[in-house]
Amino acid sequence: MAVEGVEFYSLQKVGPEAPRKFTLVDMMDVCNDFADAAAFIMNLDLIISVDTAVAHLAGALGKKVWLLNHFDSCWRWLKTGDWESVMLCVQEKLQKVVESRC
Repeated sequence: MAVEGVEFYSLQKVGPEAPRKFTLVDMMDVCNDFADAAAFIMNLDLIISVDTAVAHLAGALGKKVWLLNHFDSCWRWLKTGDWESVMLCVQEKLQKVVESRC
């Protein structure tokens, strides 16, 4: 969330709210179905998600998607429970995307 020039949107319809320290634009109260979600996604540049439904929908729409895989995925990835290094990598790569657009 510390990448300047980026506005973050929540695509989470139900479940626990994001921590208040995250500055998210949340318009999911007007999103009633997958068609609404698809229309919303079409207006975004990049989808970063832990939700495979959102990732699949965005991918089907031809949008760029970064999927943050759940920590208890296959043991071969050697990252069990290590979200800090993953999020730092995401931040670095997102910063490069922003810089490349300038």
